[in-house]
Parts: sequence; C-alpha cells; structure tokens
Amino acid sequence: MDIQNYLPFWDKLSTGQKSVLTENSNARKIAKDTVIHNGNLDCTGLIIVRSGRLRAFITSEEGREITLYRLFDSDMCLFSASCMLHSISFEVTITAETDSDVIIIPTEVYRKLMEESAPVANFTNELMASRFSDVMWLMEQVMWKSLDKRLAAFLLEESEVEDTHTLKTTHETIANHLGSSREVITRMLRYFQSECLVKLSRGTVTLTDISGLQRIVRD
Repeated sequence: MDIQNYLPFWDKLSTGQKSVLTENSNARKIAKDTVIHNGNLDCTGLIIVRSGRLRAFITSEEGREITLYRLFDSDMCLFSASCMLHSISFEVTITAETDSDVIIIPTEVYRKLMEESAPVANFTNELMASRFSDVMWLMEQVMWKSLDKRLAAFLLEESEVEDTHTLKTTHETIANHLGSSREVITRMLRYFQSECLVKLSRGTVTLTDISGLQRIVRD
C-alpha cells in the first residue's frame, strides 16, 4: 500500500509509527453512490482518496441536502474521524460520487499518532482549519449570493471537473448540491435555457454559453 505518498508528515514518523500505520490502514474500493460515512452513527477514520471523487454533505431535518465540499485524488477527509475530536459534533455524510479507491486510517490509530507526534497534530489542525474554511465559504455563498449565481458557478465547476459541456446529472442532484429544492432548480434551469445559456434534455444539462454563465457569476 502506498500510504506514504499521501501523508506529508510520513518522514517525521518513527519506524514503529510507520509500521503501525501500514499494518492497520485499509485500502478499499468504493462503488459509486456508496455511503462511506453516515454522520455521528459512524466513526470511520481518516479517509484518503487515492482515485475517484467523494462528496461530503449535511442534511436538514426536512431531508434537504447541501454539499459542503468534494474530495478528489490525494484529498483527505477528517470529518469522518471527528469522533476523536471531542469538541466537534458534525453530522456529515460522505458518499462516493464515482467509483473510488480510498485508504482508511482507523480512528484509534490516528488518535494515538496525534498524541505521540507534533507534526501529525499540526497537520491535523491545518486540515481541520482548511475544511472549516470550505464550510464558511459555502455559508457565505448561501447567505449572500443569489441562486442564479450559485447555479451558474456550480454548472461551470461541474463542466471543469467532468471535462465536458454536457453534464449527465438530474435537477434533483443539482438541488442536493446547492441546498435547494428540485422545483426551484428546474425553474432556474428553464430560465437559463430561455436565455440560451444551457440546453436541457432528460438526464443532461448542456452548457451552450460559457461566457454568459461566467457573466452571471461575476455580475
């Protein structure tokens, strides 16, 4: 297992600590749409993405979802091990958006490393601060930006991630990312279509005017 390639503190660990990590970490192949971590019901451990794409989101009491952030190749998720950080209670669900290959470091193993190693503790604090920055940025978007800007930004980001202008997605999926309802997203997409910004068909959204969508985001 190539775990050393993903941990910036690897060279600062003792031989024994490296052995413990290697022997106890698990490489897993995760099928698309699989739930890897289910809020406080799980304490999965630190997740490292070797390949694929994961989605971290929260769900309201009414069942509405909103994406907090996504994880790509070489990214790490600490909220899936938040039970070891007693001052944090975060009901985050993590699913695989694509077939993914991950490494999971068990919570107890990683907690012990944090207690023993200052470099690991420092890295953990930096990683947690980075993820909270992502969440705060999202909250700012939700509070201060109109839905048309957020939707346009999402479509442009998806186009870049998928490397195509034809997105295979549903209105429900987009609504879940943006914390909106399917009906509202459908109305907004139809408006975009009337402005010749996108073309809608069953299960796809084709971006037909990239510069127009970029203007919506900027204006």
